[in-house]
Amino acid sequence: MTEILVQDAAAAVGSTAERVVDHPAWSRLKSAVEEIRPWQSKDGSIDFDAEGAPARADAEVAVERIAGAVAELSPLLPHDADYHRALTADLRKWSDDAFGVPDFLDSLLAFQPAAHRADGLQHLVVFPMYTQNGNPDRNLEAVVLRMVWPEWLAELERTRYDNPLFCGITFEDFTAGYDTNSAVLFPETIAVREAPERFTWGGIFCDREAARFRAVTNEAVSVLGLDLPDDIRAMVEDQQRCQEAFVLWDLVHDRTHSHGDLPFDPFMIKQRQPFWMYGLEELRCDLTAFKEAVRLEADGFPQGRDVQFAVLFDRMFRFPVTGDRVRNYDGLGGQLLFAYLHQHDVLRWTDNTLKIDWDRAPQITNQLCAEIEKLYRDGIDRPKLVHWFAAYELVSTYLAPHPGSRWAKGPDALDLSQPPRKLVDDVLPDEFPLSMFYEALSKKLKRVIATTKGITANGPVADGTASGAAA
Repeated sequence: MTEILVQDAAAAVGSTAERVVDHPAWSRLKSAVEEIRPWQSKDGSIDFDAEGAPARADAEVAVERIAGAVAELSPLLPHDADYHRALTADLRKWSDDAFGVPDFLDSLLAFQPAAHRADGLQHLVVFPMYTQNGNPDRNLEAVVLRMVWPEWLAELERTRYDNPLFCGITFEDFTAGYDTNSAVLFPETIAVREAPERFTWGGIFCDREAARFRAVTNEAVSVLGLDLPDDIRAMVEDQQRCQEAFVLWDLVHDRTHSHGDLPFDPFMIKQRQPFWMYGLEELRCDLTAFKEAVRLEADGFPQGRDVQFAVLFDRMFRFPVTGDRVRNYDGLGGQLLFAYLHQHDVLRWTDNTLKIDWDRAPQITNQLCAEIEKLYRDGIDRPKLVHWFAAYELVSTYLAPHPGSRWAKGPDALDLSQPPRKLVDDVLPDEFPLSMFYEALSKKLKRVIATTKGITANGPVADGTASGAAA
């Protein structure tokens, strides 16, 4: 069955040579979606009694324009025919229900991109949804995307890194919710009446990740006076190489959430924990990707070396200084990686210049990975609160806690009669503040990080209009 799906997907790539975004119906669809979005409330409904609200008839007309455009575009995408039929039905059901809280469960269940993973395959996606790290409201969004699934990646997924739900994707065009920092398309963000029993796909836009990485890394290298090896400098200058590095990194990272010695729910969705626990989990997954990349380089995969430096540079240069300091767990993971390498003499910040011991970097980075893996393995035999304190001790060995922290004073400073989830309230929003080094670096990188909002392979996007990235 899998072989048949692959053959069908390969044939579909040939039948979708025409870019969806070049068809006149795409412009009409996108315009209608952008017309509806400002009318919607946070939950996706439309309140026709609100000030400035449209007449219901206007919303109905806009929905019919979307449905008509989908019908015109669907023949270009025969692999999505079932989804597009369900989408049209969900759109009209929303309209017939007076534009209450949208429910697109039927079309979500019909959309199965992971079943047709073929390099270059296009998809037209329309859903009411929030965009992670982007728009928090469940607005209607439309995206044209393209699958990234080269044969070398497919072979690695088949033989080493089984991840049947993972979809590497790139942007073709999108509506305003993706003119943001969002680089994912996840089914759990979509407005539905009930969550499906299981999700069957997850997409990550490697073109946005790569373009953002290149912009920030180039600026950081310049600011820090870092002398890059020739092959790594060539990688940073090459969008396609960076996309390949990120799609491989994402493939391994994604599956790592459910692999290894895990003392808790791997995605921690149903648990309230201190944010350093989330930071360690994300860092563990990234360092696992790093460790596998070292092995892949030794086995002759050129993408292996690229992944190593994508992980190091994105984690150390962009993550710590991006976003606010309220429970910034990705920022914390980046701070920890930098501090660990610095305190093990892999990094030196001397005479306002950053120097890296390129030969020792893989060994010491893998050493940090091993420390986190040991924490997890030992955590299987620990009560939750003891495990949290052990994780805090690991982080605080390398990062200075806030001087006002109650957690830093140890168990005697906390009311241990409370359940663990209540003790999370005693965690400071910025439990591990930025070092002086990062305070200065943040000011230097602030401008370039701002320019990466909405970025695609062709660079920054203006006015919410993508520019034909990743054709």
